[in-house]
Amino acid sequence: MTDFLVLRFDAPMQSFGGVAVDHHRGTEDAPGSSLVTGLLANALGWSHGEFSRLQRLQERILMGARRDRSGQCMVDYQTVGLYQDHLAEDGWTTWGRTAAREGGKARTGTHIRYRHYLADAVYTIVVALRVPDEPPTLYELAQALERPARPLFLGRKCALPAAPILFGRVAADSVRDALAAVRRIGKRGDEGPLSAWWPAEEGGEDATTRLVPVFDHRDWANQIHAGRRFLRHGTVKPLGGSDAR
Repeated sequence: MTDFLVLRFDAPMQSFGGVAVDHHRGTEDAPGSSLVTGLLANALGWSHGEFSRLQRLQERILMGARRDRSGQCMVDYQTVGLYQDHLAEDGWTTWGRTAAREGGKARTGTHIRYRHYLADAVYTIVVALRVPDEPPTLYELAQALERPARPLFLGRKCALPAAPILFGRVAADSVRDALAAVRRIGKRGDEGPLSAWWPAEEGGEDATTRLVPVFDHRDWANQIHAGRRFLRHGTVKPLGGSDAR
C-alpha cells in the first residue's frame, strides 16, 4: 500500500491556474500538480529560484483530487492605471525585494484584468511521493504544512484557506482508493458519489469515466507551463459518513 497525505482545500475563494487568454485568467476545475508543488515548496520555505528542487518535487508528486463542494464561479473585475505617479515607484516582489516599474509613468489608459475564482468550494487532495525515501519525505511535508515557513494560499495570494490544509494521512492501493477512503465534507446525511480526478495510468475505465487532458506541469526554470498529460475524471463514493462544515 502507499501512504498519502490528505489535504483539504477549503476557502472563501480559490483558483487553479487555468489557461490565460488576453485579460482573462481562468481557473481549472481541480488543482493541478504545479499548484500543489508550489504550495508544498512555499510551506518548506523554498524560493522561486530553486528550480532543480521544484522540478524534482513536481516529478515525484503522485496526486488526485475530489470535489466535495462545487461552490460557484466568480470573476473579479480589476482595473489599474499604471500612469499614476505612486505606481511608478518601486514595489515588492515575490522574492522579497523591491523592483522598479520600467516605463510606468509613460503608460496611459486603464489596464483591465478578469480573475476567475471558485467561491466557497471544498476539495480533498491526496498526495504521495514517488521515491518516498528521497527528501523531502512525506513526513517532512506534513511537518511543513503544520508549521509553514510562510503563509499559504490556494492559487493566488488573496485566496487564504479557511481551515488547516493538512487534514491527515491515509494508506491505499491507488490514488482513486485513497480519495474514496477520506470522509467527505458536507452536511450530515450527504450521500452519493463525488467528482474526482486521478492519474490516467491507474485505469478505472468504464462508462462513467473519461480521459481529460491537462497542462498542469510547470517548467520552473523558464516559469512557463509546458507539456500535456491525461487524467481520468470520474466519481468516487467516500466511505462512511461526512464531516460537518
